[in-house]
Amino acid sequence: MPEAEAIKSNVPEFSVSELAFSLKRTLEEQYARIRVRGELSRIKIHTSGHLYTDLKDADAVINAVCWKGTVSKLSVKPEEGLEVICTGRISTYPARSNYQLIIESMELAGEGALLKMLEQRRKKLAAEGLFDPARKKPLPFLPEIIGVVTSPTGAVIRDILHRLEDRFPRHVLVWPVLVQGPGAAEQIATAIDGFQNFSPRPDLLIVARGGGSLEDLMAFNEEIVVRAAANSKIPLISAVGHETDTTLIDHAADLRAPTPTGAAEMAVPVRAQLQAQIMDDGQRLYSGLTRLASELQHKLEAKSRGLGDPTRLLEVKTQRLDHAADKLPRLFTFLDHTQKIFDRWSEHLAALAPKLTRDWEKRVDYAGKMLEAYSFENVLQRGFAVVRDDKGRVITDAANTNAGQTIELQFKDKKFVSAEVRKK
Repeated sequence: MPEAEAIKSNVPEFSVSELAFSLKRTLEEQYARIRVRGELSRIKIHTSGHLYTDLKDADAVINAVCWKGTVSKLSVKPEEGLEVICTGRISTYPARSNYQLIIESMELAGEGALLKMLEQRRKKLAAEGLFDPARKKPLPFLPEIIGVVTSPTGAVIRDILHRLEDRFPRHVLVWPVLVQGPGAAEQIATAIDGFQNFSPRPDLLIVARGGGSLEDLMAFNEEIVVRAAANSKIPLISAVGHETDTTLIDHAADLRAPTPTGAAEMAVPVRAQLQAQIMDDGQRLYSGLTRLASELQHKLEAKSRGLGDPTRLLEVKTQRLDHAADKLPRLFTFLDHTQKIFDRWSEHLAALAPKLTRDWEKRVDYAGKMLEAYSFENVLQRGFAVVRDDKGRVITDAANTNAGQTIELQFKDKKFVSAEVRKK
């Protein structure tokens, strides 16, 4: 047997599938549990629910897969460009001869990566106008009902209730939620939305939790919570963490409180101070009215001195009235005398009227007889006629007629006869 054939017979022979699955087993045994740090790239959620992405750094890229059941349990929402540490195992995809990381858990690669992600999210939400100051609603001066979204256990709710009791007791409705961990963001958003249609509806909302690490406060940085706060029709105070802590809900809230206790102080005034203010305002109002009344009294007295004594003015009017009353009898005497004169004139006119009317009757009768005597109708009775043209005008001279002209003749019986003028 030649030497080359002897060497070939010692080399193991695999089919493509055998080699692919052999490599798969080797990689899975060698890298059964590893942590890989890198930047997420080309994120794709398949219709099946599985996540496909790449992890990359400056020099290399590795494919990564996260199965549907694991995606919903991830503590970090995969986002493009986010630097993370993925825990899982290395396997291969024999159909393409690719090796890949099967992701079982995911966490942010340090606080710097988390802050970078939050800054990108803040810019995105700000660009949508969710943090616009014009959206901010004023807080009610004295709310009747206050809704609180927080954990039902712990110091936060006790601090809020005690502070409200000290300042101005109000009716408080508590919506219990998780404030960190899986499902916390969904519960917080549901509580904010639920209060919008709650009966009785709160006049003010407080979303609160105590201090914690950046990771502990992540629920209040989730988009679902920020959008719920921005869309709240009820004025909302954000009181998350300590004074130095800042979350994205702070930007969307109508007002940010440095602490949960501070939120209670912003929510209501101090009743004792209001009572003292009311007493002081009442005293100042009374003093002001007293001074005003005194000033008006002095002005009235000054004006009354300029007017003089009203009784003296009445004395003059009274005297004039007496003088007028003295003249009334003389006036009545004059009127009586005048009435007698009118009566005598009436008697004279009554006696003279028959004489005046009798003479005028005679004159009227005489004028009537004269008119009748000179009437042309009497002339017609003696056989004469009146000649008129076709327009009814009297013709007194034959020279005023023309041949062929139509004329009218009126006789004593007042009948009109038409004729035609003939001239030679």
